Amino acid sequence: MDTAQCKLDEMNKITLAVFQRLWVSIQQYRGPLLLSLLTMLGTALTEVMFPRVFGYLLDHGFKGEQTNLPLWKIPAAIIGIFVLRGICTFITSYLMTSVATSLLNDLRAKIFAKIMSVPIRFYHSESSGRIINTIMFEAQQIVDMVQASITTLVRDSLTVIVLMSYLLWVNWKLTLVTIVLIPAMAYLVRRVSKRLRALNKNQLEVNGELTQVIEESTRAHQVIRIFGGQQYEQKRFDAKNEKLRGYSMKTTVAVASTTPITQVLAAIAVAIVIMLAVVQARTGTTSVGNFVEFITAMLMLLTPLKRLADLNGPMQRGMAASESVFGMIDAESEVDSGQHLAARASGKLEFVHTNFTYPGQEQQALSDINLCIEPGETIALVGMSGGGKTSLVNLVPRFYTPDSGSILLDGRSLQDISLASLREQIAMVSQNVVLFDDTMAANIAYGDAQPDPVRVAAAVQAAHLGAVVRDMPEGLNTMIGDNGMRLSGGQRQRLAIARAIYKNAPILILDEATSALDSESERAVQAALDELMLGRTTLVIAHRLSTIERASRIAVLVDGRIVEIGTHAQLLEKEGVYANLYRLQFAA
Repeated sequence: MDTAQCKLDEMNKITLAVFQRLWVSIQQYRGPLLLSLLTMLGTALTEVMFPRVFGYLLDHGFKGEQTNLPLWKIPAAIIGIFVLRGICTFITSYLMTSVATSLLNDLRAKIFAKIMSVPIRFYHSESSGRIINTIMFEAQQIVDMVQASITTLVRDSLTVIVLMSYLLWVNWKLTLVTIVLIPAMAYLVRRVSKRLRALNKNQLEVNGELTQVIEESTRAHQVIRIFGGQQYEQKRFDAKNEKLRGYSMKTTVAVASTTPITQVLAAIAVAIVIMLAVVQARTGTTSVGNFVEFITAMLMLLTPLKRLADLNGPMQRGMAASESVFGMIDAESEVDSGQHLAARASGKLEFVHTNFTYPGQEQQALSDINLCIEPGETIALVGMSGGGKTSLVNLVPRFYTPDSGSILLDGRSLQDISLASLREQIAMVSQNVVLFDDTMAANIAYGDAQPDPVRVAAAVQAAHLGAVVRDMPEGLNTMIGDNGMRLSGGQRQRLAIARAIYKNAPILILDEATSALDSESERAVQAALDELMLGRTTLVIAHRLSTIERASRIAVLVDGRIVEIGTHAQLLEKEGVYANLYRLQFAA
């Protein structure tokens, strides 16, 4: 019992915290909200006008020749009520949609801004499908909750208050019977809320898993076809899809069960009211008009009460989504306490007793790395997979932070340099080329707010892309598709190299930059890279040792340690690890 109470208290705290944050988020839209509040009040007031008109008509319009009620009065009143109601409803819908869409854009922008600033390790625990689901679906759930809660909760609550006040004015004795509906429905909603919250949270998790399956299947469509994985992927999709359906049905059962119970309660109340009204009519304390007014208003009261009960579903979905959305917004950003570099770096890099372990891992990825790289020097990093080559270069742009030791740029600790300023000094070409669904020119000048066409053209020529551009239907303005899918592997690699050439940074990181090229393209691009590397500090990760024979020095990493360092000739003479690797590659 104590455990259940603790969980309930914790849930209430979370709910309160979420409501406080949502309140802060919507406060910037106070003007439209206040105006919509007035139009909701206008809609609520029109509710009591209908029974009043009908009651007046029965008492004054059906007296035969004795009536003095003008024929135009009732139709004019009914039309006027509908016109007023229509105006208020339209203004309310327009204003609330404006607030909802603005809030949705704001939430999505905050999430996107956060995922642009989180550390790289964030992507180890959060899948791309999960992130997409949070931005697109869960943020929408929050906005739906806010819109439903404000529109339904405020408007229908005002309607209930107005109708209850009217019922008390018409016949307070009969109204006491109607009042018993409210606490009974409140108790019912409270009973259903806890289960809905758990179901919706599970449903959001499964929805994220389904999004991940779709994203992976779309991205890996070639691999799926080559390796015959269609049935396997279909089974994954069907399993998640069916699981999501199961949660949807359980949620529907929980929500829909409130409707018949509410209707039974309403039927009991109406039956009792009719019996009491007949008794009052026999004693002459009520008229036909008053009775019709009361019954009409009471029946009109059931609709907003039902909507208030049904509000529990979207409220609980929104609360479950809010925890996820605000959790992502509150994710830890990259630590950026450094200062801006006043000038272009010369490019001297020093690793001083650097140690690094990936989060959640026990074995060190890098151990006691000591390495000094002079400006303009090319250092090649070689070794077996898992030796620490990629880990070492990832420390330079501060994708990760060393556990101990330090890394210096021109004698200054990287921790003392702002991230933006540090990364301005670095260009990278990775084995896994990442391009954007934009023009060739935009991909080459990526990150430059004001691209220079002359520099773009020079980068194209240096990367030996001139012939490719000439064959494109719109030249540099040709759209290259999702991740450059309209280009060949070699062309995509050269486009990434052109991007690095355009940036003209003092430090280059090349991770198998020529791996996807054929022999002819490799020679051409290697010549461009040789020219590009002149005067720049370059870190090269290479598995094909023939591409790094002319490096200034070659560092051999084994199990996160530098075991050998020297020129190609020196390492061959040493007959150590590098010589063995070289002989394995050129044994034929």
